[in-house]
Amino acid sequence: MVNAATKVPAKNVTEAAVRPSARKAPAAKKSAGPAFTAKTGKEITATFDDTVGLTAEVAAALAAGNVNILAGAGYSASGMQRKATFTLIVDDLVRAKKALEKIGADDVQDSSVIMVEMANKVGALERISTIIANAGINIYYFYSTTSSGKTATCVIKTEDDKKTIKVLSQS
Repeated sequence: MVNAATKVPAKNVTEAAVRPSARKAPAAKKSAGPAFTAKTGKEITATFDDTVGLTAEVAAALAAGNVNILAGAGYSASGMQRKATFTLIVDDLVRAKKALEKIGADDVQDSSVIMVEMANKVGALERISTIIANAGINIYYFYSTTSSGKTATCVIKTEDDKKTIKVLSQS
């Protein structure tokens, strides 16, 4: 057993091991058959003045417009800007845009993303992100959720979504 007073000598660490830019993505692990599916999708992003109750207002406006939220994130940097941003995958972009503009969205935009459905297992995100990294593609952001407990959906935005779909489909 080791106690707090025990000192362990530091391992010899090279500069390349500590510099983030020198990291190399690990090799993607092969599995027996596809453990995921990847397809293009659309997300909508809206910016609002940040106020108490804004999430409830956004959710109510989308519900009133008969828009189903399939995935999403909402956040506020507040402080100096006092702005909140909602990024959502919805079942109807046109109705969602109208609903969000109706309640005062400052800016509403849609963009393409990649939606990857995968097994909800340890290492699933590692496998997908390693395939993308090994293809030399930068991931700008991702967010994910599980719906049934058995599968997870990950929304990914990369510098080259078409190439990403291609390399994922070949894996």
